[in-house]
Amino acid sequence: MIRLARVPLDRWSAFVPALAMVLLALTWGRSLPSALVALVACFLAGAVLAAVHHAEVVAHRVGEPFGSLVLAVAVTIIEVALIVTLMSDGGDKSATLARDTVFAAVMITCNGIVGVCLLIGALRRRLAVFNPEGTGAAFATVITLAGLSLVLPTFTTSKPGREFSTAQLVFAALASVALYGLFVATQTVRHRDYFLPVTQQGEVLAEEHADPPSARTALVSVGLLGVALVAVVGLAKGVSPTIERGVAAAGLPASVVGVIIALLVLLPETIAASRAAARDRVQTSLNLALGSAMASIGLTIPAVALASVWLSGPLVLGLGASDMVLLALTVGVGILTVVPGRATPMQGGVHLALFAGYLVLAVSP
Repeated sequence: MIRLARVPLDRWSAFVPALAMVLLALTWGRSLPSALVALVACFLAGAVLAAVHHAEVVAHRVGEPFGSLVLAVAVTIIEVALIVTLMSDGGDKSATLARDTVFAAVMITCNGIVGVCLLIGALRRRLAVFNPEGTGAAFATVITLAGLSLVLPTFTTSKPGREFSTAQLVFAALASVALYGLFVATQTVRHRDYFLPVTQQGEVLAEEHADPPSARTALVSVGLLGVALVAVVGLAKGVSPTIERGVAAAGLPASVVGVIIALLVLLPETIAASRAAARDRVQTSLNLALGSAMASIGLTIPAVALASVWLSGPLVLGLGASDMVLLALTVGVGILTVVPGRATPMQGGVHLALFAGYLVLAVSP
């Protein structure tokens, strides 16, 4: 699937997660000076890149469309762990952290990553071509999950504010898991061909001819992927107080913390999707982007709902007016992009403009 998987495991991808774990053990639970925070940030970035590498190795072994799920689920585990650990610290800011992070993930994937990949694919071949049936099914699932989990809480009346009642939260969590599971079954079993890359003429592309890694290499990558994910979560937890202080000192809204978390955990998706688009695998790019958005909602909301049983404080999930406008624009533009099954650089630019608008309003609401 990915070129990195054509060669044996690179030494850096084995050493970096191990060194990151050592650094995590030495710094866990301690107040870090600025110089050490910078070092932790460097190893955090290295652990993220190592996670990308090992997820790509595993993905190449299992093939498409299963490979796209590997990275989507891996980064969602990071996101859920970060949200739950930061919410466990308590405080008023933690009430909206899950909402801010999940919405940021939706905007980053559906506008940022999708826009970049369509732009790369269209500039490379004049048109970015993909399968509208599979992409449409993925986008419809993302829209439904976002509506049920992020829009409805704003309008419910069982509890004051933008919160679900217990029964409503249980329904949203179960519906999210059910829809995500149904989509995975559709993508990997019943309609697998809808999610495979296609040529300019709409014909399904054969798998790349590079030999897949051996079973032993794939298993080693699975283990190192787990180590890298643990290191990412732990190191991010260590630098999060510095991030929160920096956001507060800059006079930025607390929701910016959620944006930073989402940008961090989606870095592997962005790299992998951009590489796939550069190799004329636009469908794989869209699988990664929309699959990550879907996993971000479909797995994060149930996990946060479960964690809210023992976490103190409210769980605010409902979006504000400006965020709902951005989500509505994303839905409308996304539908117009997906239906034709091909896109020009214009469509990529429109999605990137929406993403830029989201970032501006996140910093200056």
